[in-house]
Amino acid sequence: MSASAIFVLDLKGKVLICRNYKGDVDMAEIDHFVPLLMQHEEEGLICPVLSHGNIHFMWIKHTNLYLVATTNKNSNAALVYSFLYKMVEVFTDYFKELEEESIQDNFVVVYELLDELMDFGFPQTTDGKILQE
Repeated sequence: MSASAIFVLDLKGKVLICRNYKGDVDMAEIDHFVPLLMQHEEEGLICPVLSHGNIHFMWIKHTNLYLVATTNKNSNAALVYSFLYKMVEVFTDYFKELEEESIQDNFVVVYELLDELMDFGFPQTTDGKILQE
């Protein structure tokens, strides 16, 4: 299993863009991510995987963004993290810098890339050069 949904958030937790691949995780669950992250940060227990109920958040921070994958299954974490880092690489190839403004200014291209990069929660074509063709 892989990701149910992918979110790109600003540092305050506002969703800039999201894509639900499976429909098995409520999209409102992302509202629990930043408070959960802040709680763990205050306790000095930051983890790469956070859980709220049966929902798991796998996340990375890139410049001023959080890239978050959600799942409610026993997903392959290495696959999900590899995908998140590859997503950063592809977006950087397209927009030169991956930041809040580049997501907002190119949201149509971002949605198209999210559709090409992943299908039903499984990574597909992740090579930036092939995607640019």
